[in-house]
Amino acid sequence: MPPIIQITNLTKKFGNIMAVDHLNLEVEDGEILGLLGPNGAGKTTTILMLVTVIRPTEGTATVGGYDIRKNPDKVRELIGVVFQEPKMLWVSTTWDIVNWHAKVCGLPNEERKRRVRQVLEDLDMWEHRRKNVHALSGGMRKRVELAKVLVQRPKIAIIDEPTAQVDVVGKHRIWNMICRLRDEGSTIILATNELYEADILSDRVAIMHKGKLLVCDTPKTLKDSIIGGDIVEIQLENDASTAIIGDLKNFKEVVNVLQIKPTLLRLYLNKVEEVVPKIMNMLLKKNVPVTSIHMSEPSLDDVFAHYTGLTIEEAQKVGV
Repeated sequence: MPPIIQITNLTKKFGNIMAVDHLNLEVEDGEILGLLGPNGAGKTTTILMLVTVIRPTEGTATVGGYDIRKNPDKVRELIGVVFQEPKMLWVSTTWDIVNWHAKVCGLPNEERKRRVRQVLEDLDMWEHRRKNVHALSGGMRKRVELAKVLVQRPKIAIIDEPTAQVDVVGKHRIWNMICRLRDEGSTIILATNELYEADILSDRVAIMHKGKLLVCDTPKTLKDSIIGGDIVEIQLENDASTAIIGDLKNFKEVVNVLQIKPTLLRLYLNKVEEVVPKIMNMLLKKNVPVTSIHMSEPSLDDVFAHYTGLTIEEAQKVGV
């Protein structure tokens, strides 16, 4: 099956500023693709081109088989979009905005009422349905913006910063609803600078930096690509001998072994879930008592730093 979105050399310049630089990317039907990067990486500009709000300087993309340059109306029929900054009439109520959007999408009267109520209840916004949006917090306005796509259930949902300004409980509620939207048949592009959000929601993650695509793969594959990125700390009952340290270094997956304390070893290695059972088996055979073991995997921030030399937070601060 061909990709539902095919991006080819997509480029956008604003004067001398290269916002998106010859982007090539495929999105598979039915997946959640996380578009990860700091503010200014080119995520929102990419989205605005895909939804035909702005025209590319060079290159193009096909969405559901339709070219964004040649068939923008057909592209819009397939897409629902959650903008980074909510787009709504400030004099309208929460109910009016979501109900009007459902009506524009062609939902029959009874189905529209049922679906609007369900979405607002799921987002914990039902009791605020009669409030004008200007009276809502930033996080609540974001929920109203998200509700428009959830009630639409489009073939392709493009969601820009879905949980910006949303509290922790609200974030988990929204994440569950995004997964449910995918399970009901939507393909989702999720643009975010939140590492945990991209990690738990995305089938694949595409990392952007300075308008360029750095890498795209599953979160697990990206984390496994960092040489020695996994960390294991082993607390022994007795002091570690030179022989045991040497045995640990002989594992091909182990990049380095540090003796933090006489009884505490820190191992930097690859594919932690595969090699730790082998290490524990070796220590057991050599009668080396282990008091505790702690494992940690690299994060997507580690992946970003691996490719750019900066953490996401550092990239945000320097504005790149």
